[in-house]
Amino acid sequence: MDFSKLKTLLTMLGKAELGAPLVIVMILAMIMLPLPAFILDLLFTFNIAFSLIILLVVVYTLKPLEFASFPTVILLATLLRLALNVASTRIVLLEGHNGGDAAGKVIEAFGAFVIGGNFAVGLVVFIILVVINFMVVTKGAGRVAEVGARFTLDAMPGKQMAIDADLNAGLITQDEARIRRAEVATEADFYGSMDGASKFVRGDAIAGIIILFVNVIGGLAIGVGQHGLSFADAGHIYVLLTIGDGLVAQIPSLLLSTASALVVTKVGSSGQNIGQQVSTQLFENPKALLITAAVIGALGIIPGMPNVVFILLASILAGSAYLIDKKRKQAELVELDYPMTLVNSVPEIKELGWDDVMPVDVIGLEVGYRLIPLVDKNQGGQLMTRIKGVRKKLSQELGFLVPSVHIRDNLDLTPTTYRISLMGVTVGEADIMPEMEMAINPGRVFGSLPGKACKDPAFGLEAIWIEPNQKDHAQTLGYTVVDPGTVVATHLSHLLQSHAHELLGYEETQKMLENLAKSAPKLVEDLVPKTLPLGVVVKVLQNLLQERVPIRDMRTIAETLAEYGAKSQDPDILTSAVRAALGRLIIHEISGIQNELPVITLDGELEQLLHKSLQTAGESGVGIEPGLAEQMHSSIQDSAQKMEMEGETAILLVSSYIRPWLSRFVRHSIPSLHVLAYNEIPADRQIRVVATVGRRA
Repeated sequence: MDFSKLKTLLTMLGKAELGAPLVIVMILAMIMLPLPAFILDLLFTFNIAFSLIILLVVVYTLKPLEFASFPTVILLATLLRLALNVASTRIVLLEGHNGGDAAGKVIEAFGAFVIGGNFAVGLVVFIILVVINFMVVTKGAGRVAEVGARFTLDAMPGKQMAIDADLNAGLITQDEARIRRAEVATEADFYGSMDGASKFVRGDAIAGIIILFVNVIGGLAIGVGQHGLSFADAGHIYVLLTIGDGLVAQIPSLLLSTASALVVTKVGSSGQNIGQQVSTQLFENPKALLITAAVIGALGIIPGMPNVVFILLASILAGSAYLIDKKRKQAELVELDYPMTLVNSVPEIKELGWDDVMPVDVIGLEVGYRLIPLVDKNQGGQLMTRIKGVRKKLSQELGFLVPSVHIRDNLDLTPTTYRISLMGVTVGEADIMPEMEMAINPGRVFGSLPGKACKDPAFGLEAIWIEPNQKDHAQTLGYTVVDPGTVVATHLSHLLQSHAHELLGYEETQKMLENLAKSAPKLVEDLVPKTLPLGVVVKVLQNLLQERVPIRDMRTIAETLAEYGAKSQDPDILTSAVRAALGRLIIHEISGIQNELPVITLDGELEQLLHKSLQTAGESGVGIEPGLAEQMHSSIQDSAQKMEMEGETAILLVSSYIRPWLSRFVRHSIPSLHVLAYNEIPADRQIRVVATVGRRA
């Protein structure tokens, strides 16, 4: 005998991927081949154990996707049970006349012991089990699965938008976004499969009823017609065995139906299994237990009632309510201990020195005491990690290292307020609800939500604070739902982008030049301080950041400054020269690889007038008539709004001389408008004029 081949075969059988094929082969064998009674007993016992394992795995699963193979398991378990029905029917009809144990000990035990050998009682018990399984559990689970699949598919666009928003805000990486998108797709596939799998369970319940009646009729016919038994004897033997067989099959079926219902009715993914969720949510309110104890106790003192049982249960409920309330108050004291310690602590007074003069934080984030869990990793807070993601993303986009964010608690703030400051000056402040989530209206939603109306602090969009369990429903309606930590991180990201020019100073510029010197030492040596002082370079970089131009391409910036610095040291003139050199980058940031640029231009007469006014009055523009300035601003704003409504980026194209003044003129009133000069447009891009602003509207 070739032992190497036998070893290879055993190794293959031990591999997990052969499990499903072996089950299918076993199912075919049960359908086609007559099985000994002992093997049938073994398979019936395995079927009960298998169903119980599935139910317990579902109970201890934290979220449905952790058991993504559940629909397939349902199919295999259903086929296994139906194959067992075929095998047991064969042996009952062939060997039933020989006695109760001819069809196996398991069927005999369920027919004789469980229902006391009374087939009338067994029939009633079987019908009750079928009604419970078919009419209650299976029907309800099927409906929940159908609705869950529909809502999950409807919510997919909203979830994808939320992932894209987190990615754009720098809260997650590309790999994390890819994983979350795959999870969303898997979730939709899972609930779609569960909708179909619920039909298997429903069909299994129907098949159990049909098989029972077929077996009873077939057994009576075989017992009377083939084996010469009386109708009463045949009925006693075959009906008892058929009911035992039906009960053996229905119990695993009921377990599987219950598992299916638990999977589709589990709400949320709070890191708790079903048992933990039920225990924490059902028994967290001591008032409910106390009132129940009072009602049960009142019933227990009524004459004629089982007083001992009612009073015992009332005492247990009242004791449980007392213990839960005591534990709850202790937790609240521990929670309040930290802020009370801060309030009551009085530091020892020491002699003042220069160390007591604290430097101003470049970027500061102050939080009220109820928001401390958002930044405390020990309490599960993720805000620190998200802020690091925001800094990393902005640093990569802007081209310099964004300073660290100094986070501290501030008891002067209301408990749910946070404040963002730059150089010690507050630039943003908002109030959030840490236990809820914000549903933001992106512009088009398909219904309303119950909750507290508010504004998104970053962009001023209409929003609603909702309960976490409303998240899926809100996404189905088209809302973008974010947690409080994401709200704070997005607000911080928006403010840092808007004030990026204030974050860049001498130290940051010197670090950028030192990094450039590693690859182009001669360029940096000739630029600073030979051609330009460091202060002028800092001012040029700040001008670029203020006009939303990244400074990642430090080599091109340095080469342009080295070339034009010998002619002028005016930061505005040098900024215009650098913008022209970075034209391809500027256009790519605005419109990507789009070949044609839709632009707004100024009428030639108006452009000449502005040119002369700036020459006369300087770049302050005081020589321009107020009425003309207001009319021009209104016309530019209307043209920009029309372009945005058509889905295009608003671009105003003017001469390089008046571009800096016009950029400052519209920067705060029309923040979405990009003001470009003609020499900033690359030669390979085409221009399409969509509107012309004239002297007269």
